[in-house]
Amino acid sequence: MTTFTRRGALGAMGATAALPLLSHPALAQTKMTVGALRFTSHAPSFVAYERGYFSDEGLEVEFKFFQAAQPMAVAIASGDADYGVTAISGGLISLAEKGAAKVIGGALSEEKGIDGQKILASNAAFEAGLTSPAMLDGKSFGITQAGSSFHYMGAKIAAAEGATLTYKPLQKVPAVIGALKSGQIDAWTIVPHIAKPLAAAGAVQIIGNVADYIPDYQVTTLFTSAANAANEREKTAAFLRAFARGAADFNAALVDRTAGDDAAEEMVKLIHKYVYADKDYEAAKTGIVNGAMRINADCALNMGSVEDQLGWFHSEGLIKPDITTQTLVDPSYVNLI
Repeated sequence: MTTFTRRGALGAMGATAALPLLSHPALAQTKMTVGALRFTSHAPSFVAYERGYFSDEGLEVEFKFFQAAQPMAVAIASGDADYGVTAISGGLISLAEKGAAKVIGGALSEEKGIDGQKILASNAAFEAGLTSPAMLDGKSFGITQAGSSFHYMGAKIAAAEGATLTYKPLQKVPAVIGALKSGQIDAWTIVPHIAKPLAAAGAVQIIGNVADYIPDYQVTTLFTSAANAANEREKTAAFLRAFARGAADFNAALVDRTAGDDAAEEMVKLIHKYVYADKDYEAAKTGIVNGAMRINADCALNMGSVEDQLGWFHSEGLIKPDITTQTLVDPSYVNLI
């Protein structure tokens, strides 16, 4: 299990790490493209769009959807998208090292008491004895790409259990799901809105929780091009404010359940336009509700978790030794926690 220490990370980032979201006048009809995955964890962007929070900031947003984190990072670095939500990956770090991308805030987090990401086993592996993470030694583990968040999670779990895993890069989340269901891979980790319906349908088995191995894990971050972070401060702050409003609504409706049953139902219907849109509402509802993990208030960023992730990339030789949090993060927009 990893316990994050934040003091060193905060000190390294300097005084700007304590700055809140800045207040700027609204922009006027500024167009931007926001990268997203069709996951419940990306809901704050959808909420901000549907409820006019982007419009309130003078932003005209369109979405560009992806099936994995690294292609989204490439798209933002190249200008094909302006802002996005993604896990820290080797691809994102490489782009930051080249001066092309910056993390500007935090999004999805593992939190004690909130049902989070699950560790899954294929039915075939489960029947052969993979009934808990303690039995992972010698098994195959699905990832999208080497250096992805799935690779990080698998490695941290394996290290805690003294296991050796064989990683199978399958490029896209749907491909990993197919491989797990068919028994081509033994194990995987994924957000609950995907894990629970698969398990309920008898397609896979849940054998553990990621939070037991990586508590307070900063699962996804908000990021943009380095040029936007440095030169488009008003636009960047406006995006973060709108996203934060969407996150607050999402947390109140589906995580803390303080907004009431009607608000929860309304939130699920809103998200359904983007997540499980190919299913009827009743079929999609359970999966969406199951995916309700905490989104950081005001886009705060857990720097202890970021440091831990960078440390793993260094230990695996996946990034250059001189890459630091300063390379990856612009700390001037949000609170660091």
